[in-house]
Amino acid sequence: MIDQLKIIGQYILPKHLVTFIAGKLANAKMGKFTTFLITHFIKKFKIDMSEAKHSDPAHFDTFNDFFTRELKPGLRPIVEGENNLATPVDGCVSQQGDIKQGRVFQAKGHDFSLRELLGGRDDVAAPFDDGIFSTIYLAPKDYHRIHMPMTGKLEQMIFIPGDLFSVNPLTAQNVPNLFARNERAVAIFSTAVGPMAMVLVGATIVGSIETVWEGTLKAQKNKELQYWDYKDQEIILEKGAELGRFKLGSTIVALFPKNSIEFNENLAPSSVTRLGELFATINS
Repeated sequence: MIDQLKIIGQYILPKHLVTFIAGKLANAKMGKFTTFLITHFIKKFKIDMSEAKHSDPAHFDTFNDFFTRELKPGLRPIVEGENNLATPVDGCVSQQGDIKQGRVFQAKGHDFSLRELLGGRDDVAAPFDDGIFSTIYLAPKDYHRIHMPMTGKLEQMIFIPGDLFSVNPLTAQNVPNLFARNERAVAIFSTAVGPMAMVLVGATIVGSIETVWEGTLKAQKNKELQYWDYKDQEIILEKGAELGRFKLGSTIVALFPKNSIEFNENLAPSSVTRLGELFATINS
C-alpha cells in the first residue's frame, strides 16, 4: 500500500517545479547551512567520504559541488587491456541483456522502445537493433560522474525533454516506459566495436545533466529536441575519461551493436558496480 502511494504521488507531484527549486537550492552558496545539509545527507545515506578527494563537508561551497565530488586519485583504477571495457559508473545494475525486436527490458512486465529512448530517430537507433544494453542506477550515496567504458570519438548528441520521475528500483518496477519518458541526453560515439550510445537519464530533483563537451544541458521553453553534430570535430575521449555528471542521482543506459561485446559474467541485475572494473570484453 505504501509503495502504491509513493508511485501515485509521483504522478501528482509537480516534478519539474520541484526539480527547478531543488536545483536552485543545490547551486546556492549558503555557508554553514550548506555544510549542515551536506553533513545531514552524508549521515542519512551513509556516504563513505574517505573515498572523496575532499572529505570535509565544509570544503564544498554548494550542495552540487559536494554531490559531484571527485574521488581520490587512483581510487578507481581503470581495467587494462584493449579488449576490456571499463564499468562507467559506481552504481547498481538495474537490467542488462539483449535488445529484442526494438524493445529494451526495464523490469518484470515492462519494456520500452529503443527508438523512443533515442529520440525517435531511426538512423540513430538502427545500429542497436537486436544489440545489447546495460542499465545502471546511481543511488544518492554513489559517485556521480560518468566515465567512458572504452575509447570513442563523439559523433552526435540529442537532448530529449520529458518527465522527471524518480528512477529508483521501485519506480522502475511500476512506471511504464520510464527511461524513454524521462528527460535524457543521448551521446553517440564511434568505437572499435562500432557505435556506442551512452544515455544519461534525468530524474526528480536532478538539477541538471552535464557533459564535458557542452556543459549543462537544459530543456528549451518549446520542449523540442536539441541536436548536436560533432562529426567534423575531433572530440575523442579515452577509456576511463570523464564523460559527464549528474547533479543529484539518476541512471545511465549503455547500448552496443549486436555481437560486439560480452558483459562480465559476474554482472547481473542488483550487482553493485564500481567505476573502472571489468564491464565487458570485445568479441573476437
